Amino acid sequence: QVQLVESGGDSVQAGGSLRLSCVASRDILRYFCMGWFRQAPGKEREGVASIASDGSTSYADSVKGRFTISQGNAENTLYLQMNSLNPDDSATYYCAADFRNQFCSWSLDFRYRGQGTQVTVSS
Repeated sequence: QVQLVESGGDSVQAGGSLRLSCVASRDILRYFCMGWFRQAPGKEREGVASIASDGSTSYADSVKGRFTISQGNAENTLYLQMNSLNPDDSATYYCAADFRNQFCSWSLDFRYRGQGTQVTVSS
């Protein structure tokens, strides 16, 4: 069983930055595809970013150049650095994991997810 716990969500003004964190219940980052997706009220789930066990990353076009996914020094910690935030980035952000590392992509339908952390960007 994989458990994921997110933190770092907050309310910020447009142009601001946030860093989201995710702690996994066990050391899976070396083996799993990890990622973030988001969902705003009334909208479909949207993939944001992914990082494979070899460190390769991918991003949705909507966040490319603004968001950075990374692994922490602790082997069960994942981050999402979000810069130049705009109101369209407002959503609940979920940390996600999947053992299908060979299909690792920001658009992957991840098998495991956390409870989410809220990000609100005001104009």
